[in-house]
Amino acid sequence: LQHRNAITNPFRDYPSKPQNKVTVVLGAQWGDEGKGKVVDLLAMDADVVCRCQGGNNAGHTVVVDSVEYDFHLLPSGVLNKNATSFIGNGVVIHLPGLFEEAEKNLKKGKERLKISDRAHIVFNFHQAVDGIQEQQRQQQAGKNLGTTKKGIGPAYSSKASRNGLRVCDLMSDFSAFEEKFRVLAGHFQTMYLTLNIDVDAELEQLKGFAERLRPLVTDGVYFMHKALTGPSKKILVEGANAALLDIDFGTYPFVTSSNCTVGGVCTGLGVPPSHIGRVYGVVKAYTTRVGVGAFPTEQDNDIGALLQSRGSEVGVTTGRRRRCGWLDLVLVRYAHMINGFTALALTKLDILDTLPEINVGVAYMVDGQPLPSFPANMDILSKVSVEYRTLPGWKCSTEGVRSFTELPPEAQEYIRFIEDFLQVPVKWVGVGKSRESMIKLF
Repeated sequence: LQHRNAITNPFRDYPSKPQNKVTVVLGAQWGDEGKGKVVDLLAMDADVVCRCQGGNNAGHTVVVDSVEYDFHLLPSGVLNKNATSFIGNGVVIHLPGLFEEAEKNLKKGKERLKISDRAHIVFNFHQAVDGIQEQQRQQQAGKNLGTTKKGIGPAYSSKASRNGLRVCDLMSDFSAFEEKFRVLAGHFQTMYLTLNIDVDAELEQLKGFAERLRPLVTDGVYFMHKALTGPSKKILVEGANAALLDIDFGTYPFVTSSNCTVGGVCTGLGVPPSHIGRVYGVVKAYTTRVGVGAFPTEQDNDIGALLQSRGSEVGVTTGRRRRCGWLDLVLVRYAHMINGFTALALTKLDILDTLPEINVGVAYMVDGQPLPSFPANMDILSKVSVEYRTLPGWKCSTEGVRSFTELPPEAQEYIRFIEDFLQVPVKWVGVGKSRESMIKLF
């Protein structure tokens, strides 16, 4: 009878609930929302901080003790000397960029960085191809996608075409790696006749990187499984890019090449869905976008110029000026539908300090008819007119404020309006660059 019970109920003694859950921080607009600041705040007591997708096309700025740090590939949480930083298999890695960033921000403690052996590698020729593709789009269609030219799209293309090379390939027999590398380089040279690749020089560079990389490489699936099922750990996941740049859910084709929504956490790290805990969405108090693509609430006028100037809206990765406009809650609600945010971080509220009144986008109209949902077709999105709700400004500085009750009543009303519209609570409000300027509401 005992034997029969063991067969019919083999899991009777195994834990039914996940031991550790991951906390996720995701962008809810078109990126540049200030995710790095929220991650930095949460990373202070984290044990593991992870990047799950994207590459060095991300740009996260963190200010600690008046020192500004810019991160592109490393998780922002790397500043916590007690945490392990992990780059998952969903990330594409440009090794020269990785080591340059590590030298700058991790002069000591490189052993705190772990990299999945299943992560794909971005080669120099991927970056060159990115530039050629942008040039071709400009010539053929009169407009490009506005990529960062970091080789991210071509590297993910190699991954999807199943001829990409991974970290585990570089860690294995180098002669086998060299053979595959030459085939991949030849493939791109056939496609792009103007592409000039010094194959031997790049292989020599990669051979040197291989030995520097080796101590950092780990089996990513096993690493995450141990972190999730072992002793109690605080695990934080830092999303790169944002919901409206997601390859599947974003404003395609003006998107990135990875899943920046919550599903990318599972596939990019090997995290079972049952281990996903709190999901925090980061929302700027207005909207910005880098590069081309539809932008319904854009203000190509004095308001946009004021937001751009006061917000220092210049891309961390590219140095491009960001386009600016009013907060678009139709867009943020769409991001919430996909990600299921537990709570929000509202950043850069202080940038609105000088405005006498503030508009918030609450509905889209096309040809006088309301749109029931966020449109998939970019031709439609570019035609929408926005219905705004006008709220009073507070016309005073909030930069020194450190609690919700100290905020001007109009600023409090602005925050409560966002919560009521989205039916999601705001947990943090940012009123400056430093850690101390993130006001915690609950």
